[in-house]
Amino acid sequence: MDVHSVSNHIQMDYNYDNMEPKHGKMPPCQEERFDSGLDSLKEDELASEFEDMTVETYDHNQEYEPWRTVVTEDGDTLLHLAIIHEATEHALQMIKVSHYHPFLNVQNHQRQTALHLAVITEQPQLVDKLLKAGCDPRLADDSGNTALHIACKKGSLACFSLITQNCQRHLTTIMSFPNYSGHNCLHLASINGYISLVENLVVLGADINAQEQCSGRTALHLAVDLQNPTLVGRLLDLGAEVNCLNYGGFTPYHLTYGRQNEEIRCQLYEKTALELRELPDSESDESDMEELDLSEDELYDDIKFGK
Repeated sequence: MDVHSVSNHIQMDYNYDNMEPKHGKMPPCQEERFDSGLDSLKEDELASEFEDMTVETYDHNQEYEPWRTVVTEDGDTLLHLAIIHEATEHALQMIKVSHYHPFLNVQNHQRQTALHLAVITEQPQLVDKLLKAGCDPRLADDSGNTALHIACKKGSLACFSLITQNCQRHLTTIMSFPNYSGHNCLHLASINGYISLVENLVVLGADINAQEQCSGRTALHLAVDLQNPTLVGRLLDLGAEVNCLNYGGFTPYHLTYGRQNEEIRCQLYEKTALELRELPDSESDESDMEELDLSEDELYDDIKFGK
């Protein structure tokens, strides 16, 4: 396995799923919220760190540089901080003198590299510089997401393009690698309705019929679950298998039962094998169908802690 993953027991300090949107920018999905976790870091302290850091005066061939050893209590290096706070010039200086240095791949307590943060904060210029300087695109954060996973989840076409262009050697592995929720890049792009990214992933070689690990749904199953007729149609055009069964034994057409969108039902009816149009006989059919509709956050709503 080329993708480097780690356990998710480490306390998170910069939660992608709970970040505040940057001022003046709207997140691609209304349900996403960003929260830096660095509120305790005073701006004057950060500015002081940057002012004291004279990166441009160092010998580029010198292995040890004092500023590379500076790490916050959250595990962030000065490069992490420069990217988070969009201090672009400082970030570019550090990248310039750190080509193929391990410093570029340092992971904070959420296991995020500078590349993860550059994608999260939507700074394509830094994504490009980091990749060309040797930042490893295979590294996964503590949710199992590589930088490409995050680009697919956010719908960042610019970052997606830069990553796929600069890491072709490992691209097939990265695209197929599931995060800790069982979703690969195609699943994330489908779940969030980014059709252009879905198209690009398939053209680049992503398996259109790959099953996510939670319940065995393909991108087509997910598109039906989300009641997205445009995505359903595009996946069919791209060659998605309509007769693929998820772990509960359901085809994408089965998932149209009890749902209102007739366009999707019509799109799938003629293409689905005759013997697979009826729901499978099972006492657990209803519960299985209900489970398919649950989002990640709803799966464990019934768990109670304490009295």
